[in-house]
Amino acid sequence: MNVKDRIAEVVESALRSAAADGVLGPVDLPSAKIEYPREEKHGDYSTPVALESARVLKKSPLEIGAVLKPYIERSELADSVEVVKPGFINIFLSPEFLFSRMEDVLGEGDSYGRQAKPIPRRVNIEFVSANPTGPLNIVSARAAAVGDTLANLLEACGDIVEREFYVNDFGNQVILLGRSVLCRYRELEGIEMEFPEDGYHGEYVRDIAAHIRDNYEREVNAIASEEALIDFMAGRAVEYNVSGQKRDLERFNVNFQRWFRESVLHADESVEETLRTLVELGVIYEEEGKKVFRSTDFGDDKDRVVVRDDGRPTYLLADISYHRNKKERGYDLIVDIWGPDHHGYISRLAGAMKALGCPDEAFRVLIAQQVNLVMDGEMVKMSKRLGRFSTMRELIDEIGIDVARYFFIMRSMESHLDFDLALAKRQSSENPVFYLQYAHARICSIFREAEKRGFAYDAAGRDASRLRNPEALALLKLLARFPEEIADAAAAFEPHRIASFLMRLAQAYHRFYTEHRVLAEDQVEANSNLALCDCVRIVMKNGLGLLGVSAPEKM
Repeated sequence: MNVKDRIAEVVESALRSAAADGVLGPVDLPSAKIEYPREEKHGDYSTPVALESARVLKKSPLEIGAVLKPYIERSELADSVEVVKPGFINIFLSPEFLFSRMEDVLGEGDSYGRQAKPIPRRVNIEFVSANPTGPLNIVSARAAAVGDTLANLLEACGDIVEREFYVNDFGNQVILLGRSVLCRYRELEGIEMEFPEDGYHGEYVRDIAAHIRDNYEREVNAIASEEALIDFMAGRAVEYNVSGQKRDLERFNVNFQRWFRESVLHADESVEETLRTLVELGVIYEEEGKKVFRSTDFGDDKDRVVVRDDGRPTYLLADISYHRNKKERGYDLIVDIWGPDHHGYISRLAGAMKALGCPDEAFRVLIAQQVNLVMDGEMVKMSKRLGRFSTMRELIDEIGIDVARYFFIMRSMESHLDFDLALAKRQSSENPVFYLQYAHARICSIFREAEKRGFAYDAAGRDASRLRNPEALALLKLLARFPEEIADAAAAFEPHRIASFLMRLAQAYHRFYTEHRVLAEDQVEANSNLALCDCVRIVMKNGLGLLGVSAPEKM
């Protein structure tokens, strides 16, 4: 149980004890909400329970707070409790409790911050899912970093998570890719051919054509039909691009357990079966030869066509079929991370999931907003079709995996991100990744120096009273909060919270290091300082690991 949950338990116990003693009414009250005060002077934790229960208990919030104060102060967690207007109860953690948390950090090591669940949720998280028409760009890279980190957080909270990539290998874009590759293939053979006006112009299309000529020339020569040749080129191009996407993602420390192809849904008639199911549920009607989903019944601004008047299914029907497949796999939670400009699509797909019997809380769509790559103060325009884009691969080559992942994660995914390439390449404290990794490396260097001096570090030889200074206590409070930071970030689907927490931890550590001589002459003081440093090292390493960022021992 993390500290926040323990404090909630203490507050609820105080309410029950006060009721048992007859000083508060024995009424059903809501669970105690525990918050972080905006300013340190207002405590380490705060609860508005007195405000929220005033009407039921028919007392003023300040009266209720005054009644609860002594009950809360009985807990070993609390050093002191304040009741302030208009009725907040502010709780200050006791140093002794914070010292006891060091045992948890040192004892659990790499596992500190993680929790087990008696009944884990099965979670499916689908992210990136870029069209297989070219290499992954930096928008996909952001989705990859955010999605994988969110999956790490859910796993750290005890859930069983399956990462999934949806391959859109069906439809006009794939046919257009096949036509583009065929043109480049014929150019390699010296045959001039008019290139599709809306085709894919990138240099990578020439690479695909060369790959097909080198590996499939005999098969190509055996195909007589132009349409069949385009299909063949499209199939080999998709295979080529998906293989490249897999390699790039694996290099980025992102590994998907499932690669689901849209073409399978059409081949096994899942799309048609989904339509029949929707018709049976009464959420489809016909209009001007089209079949239309009643998405306005589920909060959409208008109903949506799922089958065109020529009988072809729309992308929406395929997406509904895909998500019906996910639902039937029995997940407790289905999470999608989509790219920018997809907000309007959420309500129609969420409505379809609801029509299919999926509870609202079991399906969640997150939006990873646009990334602007800034080079020399200018935005780089990206377009797969025109061949002007910066790929994930190029970005990793330029700045490395650690920096790329952290920069994509450090801001809320719902915020537009200007990716400052100059800052990312800077190896100084201005670069947040360098700053965090340096904190970890600095601690490792202290232990190497201790060993060099012949100092035998023994965590059991520490004395908690040596850590009552403001800088050490500030560190201890952050260390104690790490498990709940993970839980809160996972519950809110906000991986950037961990990046922010690690920055606060690194800043607090650098302040401690500046103010205190870690390897003090006094052996007990040195052991106490080293034990605290070791706790910071463990949490920093564990936190960076959740972000998919390395924790170097030397820099």
